[in-house]
Amino acid sequence: MANEKVMVVEDNEKNRKLMRVVLKAKGYNVIEASTGEEALSMLKEQTPDIILMDIQLPGIDGLTLIRQIKADESKKDIPIIAVTAHAMRGDEQKILDTGCNAYVSKPIDTRELPITVEKYLKK
Repeated sequence: MANEKVMVVEDNEKNRKLMRVVLKAKGYNVIEASTGEEALSMLKEQTPDIILMDIQLPGIDGLTLIRQIKADESKKDIPIIAVTAHAMRGDEQKILDTGCNAYVSKPIDTRELPITVEKYLKK
């Protein structure tokens, strides 16, 4: 069973809970941050195996946060999956260009999410 640490950065409590329940059911350790600032603070203390990142966050937005994580030599190799409702044409490429490994759109597909996480943990 998986024992990897997944960081969920999501300001919406319901979305955070949904991801936590789905991922814990698959055996992942889940740590959560509701803001970019909280995520940065947590990343000073621990290194998750993968990060699920909401793009629309209060304060530091997801794209800025991704750039900051990718600029950190000790964190740059952590796979980051963007989880967002921004499914406009061109948005996916913009998100991937910031350094995200993948893109999952909201509403979250509870069957697809763990498959995507597992795929990027194996790389």
